[in-house]
Amino acid sequence: MTSTPRSGSQFALRFGGYTADVASIGASLRTLRHEGRDLVVPFDADEVRPGFRGAILAPWPNRVVDGRYTFDGREFELALTEPQRGHALHGLAGWLDFAVVAQGEASVTLAAEIVPQTSYPWHLRVETTFRLGADGLTQTVRARNVGVDAAPFGTGPHPYLVAGPTPLDEWTFELPAARVLEVTPDRLAPVALQDVAEHDPARFDWRAPRVLGPAQIDHAYTDLDRGSDGVATVRLTDPSGTGVLMSWDAACPWVQVHTADLPGGPAQPFHRAGLAVEPMTCAPDAFNASRYGFATGLISLAAGEVAEASWRIAAL
Repeated sequence: MTSTPRSGSQFALRFGGYTADVASIGASLRTLRHEGRDLVVPFDADEVRPGFRGAILAPWPNRVVDGRYTFDGREFELALTEPQRGHALHGLAGWLDFAVVAQGEASVTLAAEIVPQTSYPWHLRVETTFRLGADGLTQTVRARNVGVDAAPFGTGPHPYLVAGPTPLDEWTFELPAARVLEVTPDRLAPVALQDVAEHDPARFDWRAPRVLGPAQIDHAYTDLDRGSDGVATVRLTDPSGTGVLMSWDAACPWVQVHTADLPGGPAQPFHRAGLAVEPMTCAPDAFNASRYGFATGLISLAAGEVAEASWRIAAL
């Protein structure tokens, strides 16, 4: 008798020089390589996925502060899944076992249901497609409200990008974002939107490509400069000449960037091993939109309605 790997059922994809492995727990991108080179920080199939590495974040990305929120006049309290900071982190889909809907050599579609529960009493079907092509890996997430009441919703991915063989501190980073969300240093709770050119630009202004160096970032950005096609693009390059890009459509007006600084610093094996780039349909703590003086992007998903977002990762 064979056992299922700890990260769930495995789906191997291939197209040209690209390969990817997707694990069913959290519909997680476990590996992505181009000509054998890692484009994301991988993890093993028979490993409990480290944190939310490569997972789908739904029905909210990032944090719900204190795990409490109000929607349609009702108050709810979520489990504190980030206990050290006292927040509800990254939604409810990340540890669901997604079932295969369709599979081919270069693509797979997986789906799971978020069932009504006391802290989130809405019924959603979340479906995601991973597709390899000449332009890299494209992932699309579609969420349908299969219940009877409007539901608060947001989504995003959680890959850790890898530019090349040198340390993250030597990578050149480009992010076309004009505003950053200031957060409290201890709990990362949102405070206010700031102009990157005025709020510690050495740490937060990456509109012109430059070396990351020792910068420590775990912040959400918005006011993204997009091309004529409505796509925003982040680029990371290594001194060796390799690199990786991630782009996403207008469904994601926010992006969380994290330099993967871990408690314990360099003694931790994955400390600053990759750069988390997380396009998001809504801001951190969007479930508490009324607290803030800016548009958080929270989606109110009506019964029967579908929300969709997509992003792409490719080698440079």
